[in-house]
Amino acid sequence: MAQLFLAGLSRSAQNILTAFIQIWANKGRSILTTLGIIIAVTAIITVVSFVEGFGRYMTGMLRGYGTQYMVVWPDISWEQEVTGVGRVTMTERDIEAVRTECPDVARITPFLFTETQVAYRKGAIENIPTRGVTEEYQVIRNYYVDKGRFFGPLDVEMAAPVVVVGRSVLKLLECDESVLGDTIQIADRRLRVIGILEEKGSFMGDDQDQTVMIPYTLMMQMFPQMRESMRFLAEANGEEKIDDAEAQLRRVLRQRHSLEIGQPDDFGIQRQDRMLREFHKVRATAAGVLAGIVSISLLVGGIGIMNVMFVSVSERTREIGLRKSVGGRRRDIMLQFLTEAVVLSTTGGAIGVALGYGVTHIAALHPQMVDINVPIWSVALALGFSAGAGVVFGIIPAFKAAILHPIDALRHE
Repeated sequence: MAQLFLAGLSRSAQNILTAFIQIWANKGRSILTTLGIIIAVTAIITVVSFVEGFGRYMTGMLRGYGTQYMVVWPDISWEQEVTGVGRVTMTERDIEAVRTECPDVARITPFLFTETQVAYRKGAIENIPTRGVTEEYQVIRNYYVDKGRFFGPLDVEMAAPVVVVGRSVLKLLECDESVLGDTIQIADRRLRVIGILEEKGSFMGDDQDQTVMIPYTLMMQMFPQMRESMRFLAEANGEEKIDDAEAQLRRVLRQRHSLEIGQPDDFGIQRQDRMLREFHKVRATAAGVLAGIVSISLLVGGIGIMNVMFVSVSERTREIGLRKSVGGRRRDIMLQFLTEAVVLSTTGGAIGVALGYGVTHIAALHPQMVDINVPIWSVALALGFSAGAGVVFGIIPAFKAAILHPIDALRHE
């Protein structure tokens, strides 16, 4: 058994060596033949690397905004909004019930939102997003201050006239960090600036730094109509606990709103982790579609390999006849030409991988480019496909060589 294995290994090594000799003997033809494979593999490596790089960038950004929380709001129809009849309410008592009766909810904060005028000295800007929250909002949404402090539980309880501001608001008001400790005016109320939010940048065109935050209790004083239609954010104990936290939250709110079995919820729940999951699906689909499109080049490259293998069989017909006349077996002839096709296509794939690495490395040098790395699995996939193309498109020429009659082959001119 060992001798048979060693003999097979020796024949395979000899076939591979013969394949490389043939490639070297016809260097120009071999390069032109594998050009399609080279282009296809280069494109696959580059596209997959870019998709993966941007995917990791977007995933990191989404996780930075928090993925363990849910946004809950009263589902108010247009008729209820206009007439006020049967209007769904969501109050502090609902939020407190969720806080105390949902063990898998780690943090919770009311979330009141409006757009107001913000003024400082002689400057004033309109329609600034204003959020009324508690101190837990900064943990849930990763909104931290890098100057001063965020308002605390006592500020919330006392409805203290304090505010934290985003960096873009400072730019719009044409002031700097010296505003810390000074007062600004929001909707005719003078509030002391106690903190400046760290810069978060933009997300999908939304400037995350163009905002001000105040205690929600203060905001209810400023906008009393918000008391009965409060939104809130609830954060689960972990990503694996979001389903449980949602179920507990839904049960509590349905009980408090006296909803019967089968009756639809009168509130909405939006989970941020679902956005991340949907993004992963889109990313995987996009990567697959793009890789599939560029893989069409593999088909072109494979056809080129099949053509050149037919030429090779024709050129070496007398050699085939000579081998068969001295006892050469069909399977050995077939294996030899099949090995040559696989070696030819895999060599093209290896060159494509090297070019793909080069392209991604050059692209990564751009200062505004996200972190791009070539995934190892994409290299294995590309080489596997190129080797597969050699098998698929080399099998017919190899079979043609294997079935040649030795006398006809020796007579071939």
